[in-house]
Amino acid sequence: MARLKDAKPTDPGSENARAQGARLSRSFGWLALLGVILAVAGLVGLVYTGVATLTSMLLFGWLLLVGGIVGLLHAVQSRGTSFFWLGVVVAALNLAAGVVIIRRPDVAAEALTMFAALLFLTGGVFRLVGSLVVRGPQFAMTLLQGAFGLLIGILVLADWPSSSQYVIGFFFSLELLVDGLGLIATGVGGRRIVSLVQPEERAKAEQGEQDQSHN
Repeated sequence: MARLKDAKPTDPGSENARAQGARLSRSFGWLALLGVILAVAGLVGLVYTGVATLTSMLLFGWLLLVGGIVGLLHAVQSRGTSFFWLGVVVAALNLAAGVVIIRRPDVAAEALTMFAALLFLTGGVFRLVGSLVVRGPQFAMTLLQGAFGLLIGILVLADWPSSSQYVIGFFFSLELLVDGLGLIATGVGGRRIVSLVQPEERAKAEQGEQDQSHN
């Protein structure tokens, strides 16, 4: 009987907080694991840029194909409205583009590389001209960005169409690497914050139990 009286009941609030902290820690752990997978994929893609280019183009083609099918189904469901024909046209364009990219990913990569090079060129020219005309507080940074974009556009166009074999794969892999490192940092930082918060909550719960026992 004395042991039963001395036994302290478990605080449901503290147990709930510990369970939530454990779930949150596991979620951050999965996030960090996903970041590791993306970072490794990005590093492999940077080594094999040709394979990364074909993979990214095929992935883009399948996304367009699936998006076209979903858009067509949505347009059929909304038949009788003003959205119907617009939805059908957009879905048909997505389907056609997806089929072309899947059948000829090399040609699609050449066209997309040309488009990207032109974007770099025009963006670089606009930044250069804008920085020279405005001369704001970010003058040096804008000037550097414009010169870098202009240089990238010229280099890609100078080696086109051979550059289409590695340019898209390089940028796609670099994006995977950056996103993966960001997820790793978020996951590790989140787990660290949870581990720092949990002892404080445990100490507060123990203090509350002690106060209840004294009362």
